[in-house]
Amino acid sequence: MSLDTFIQEIEERKTRKINLLDTTLTEKKMRIQHTIESTIKEMTQNYSDEAKAKSQKEGARIIEASRLKAKKILFDAINASMDSTLNTIREDLKIYSQKPDYKNTIKKMVKYAKMKLNSQDIIIHCRNDDNIILNGLNINPGSPIQTIGGILAENTNGTMEIDLTFEELLRTHEDEIQNFLLEKLIK
Repeated sequence: MSLDTFIQEIEERKTRKINLLDTTLTEKKMRIQHTIESTIKEMTQNYSDEAKAKSQKEGARIIEASRLKAKKILFDAINASMDSTLNTIREDLKIYSQKPDYKNTIKKMVKYAKMKLNSQDIIIHCRNDDNIILNGLNINPGSPIQTIGGILAENTNGTMEIDLTFEELLRTHEDEIQNFLLEKLIK
């Protein structure tokens, strides 16, 4: 009997060890499964957050690029409008230089030039068509110039001059004109 008891005892120990190994294996499997699930969950969350951040960044980049493109289109449209308006102003000045009021403008320009050049004896350069106006003002006409209208005045020794041609007046006041037009366009 003792051998039977010994065998039975060995069998029981073997069964307990197998049960203990099964329990340990089951616990390890559960821990590994839990680690796998938590790692997958963490990686999914990280990739989701990264994808969301990248999509927000790309979205912001696309929106900003669209804004810049819209601003450029608006800027180009405003510039085209201003160029068109300045061309219209030039055309209106050409028409004005053919009207009777233009003679008074030339007289005022001559008077202003005399004051600015601090001399009653000045030389006036103007269009050939405007020399008739100067003859009535007792002014020394200089060489003719190509201009829409207006005058170029200089003192007799040629050390000082004042450019009152319509082109120069437009050029020197272009910023003011553009600001005025821009205010009108925005309103």
